[in-house]
Amino acid sequence: MGGEACIRQTRIPVWLLASYRHQGASDAYILESHPDLSATDLANAFAYADAYPDEIEIAIQKNDED
Repeated sequence: MGGEACIRQTRIPVWLLASYRHQGASDAYILESHPDLSATDLANAFAYADAYPDEIEIAIQKNDED
């Protein structure tokens, strides 16, 4: 994924999950939309996003422009 942080063994980038949350999506909705993710995956993604907020925000902005 071009060096972007992704969930293990998937191509789902952390910024995408963080973006869903910023838009008000619940964890249940995200997990329903991505059945290949576990609740642990989601928690790890949000922990990463919290640890690296600048990286995630830049990725969200970059992908909003595309």
